[in-house]
Amino acid sequence: MRILCVIPSRMGSTRTPRKPLLPIHGKPMIQWVYENARLSKIITDVVVATDSQEIMDVVASFGGKALMTSPDFQTGSDRVAAVAKNYEDMDVIINLQGDEPFIKPTMLETLVQPYLDGQMPCMTTLARPLNLSLSHAEPGAVKVITDLYDNAIYFSRAPIPYFRVDAFAPVYHHIGLYAFQRDFLLKYTTLSQSPLEKTESLEQLRALEHGYKIRVCFTDEDTLEINTPEEYAAAQKFVFQTTSTTL
Repeated sequence: MRILCVIPSRMGSTRTPRKPLLPIHGKPMIQWVYENARLSKIITDVVVATDSQEIMDVVASFGGKALMTSPDFQTGSDRVAAVAKNYEDMDVIINLQGDEPFIKPTMLETLVQPYLDGQMPCMTTLARPLNLSLSHAEPGAVKVITDLYDNAIYFSRAPIPYFRVDAFAPVYHHIGLYAFQRDFLLKYTTLSQSPLEKTESLEQLRALEHGYKIRVCFTDEDTLEINTPEEYAAAQKFVFQTTSTTL
């Protein structure tokens, strides 16, 4: 199984300007993401996909790989697919966002476990237990509910499900990591944007609305995605511990 990890990274963040190059404990954010992905024993190669020459230069300075992609791409998946076209020998493509400096290799390994087990879902994603009291009503915490076979039924910023009676129904906190069959990724980026995707501003809903399944893989591990200045400040105090397994 040959697995390519692509890290889409652009300079255009409005909430946190120049986010990929902001230092965390002395290293630019993009270097943290790249090096932690490289720790995974099951990943064949890691490439940064960017539209910035400055990011290209920084990645080269620490010995990483990067490819220039079009500045016209609207989503990270478009940027990832553009790189994947150059890697015909890869079976699975991971989309690892460039604002995940503390990603754990074990989380990436959990993400691709179905493929390693010989299954070939169109795509997979990651989820962890949801803190109902803190995050169920929080729009910034994306929720996912699944069928009995761990395929996603729906992702939402709204508090799903609605607990009309005092009964337990599992709901999870979605983590924005994805793995794709390479051929499906190339097809996925040709699908038209869908109504729920536009409404919720959640790109993964496009796959569901077009009738494809997303396998949800579960972890108890957590990380710190950086979208805001407040989260960047928290990153300076984040204690990072990583382990990797050979599967």
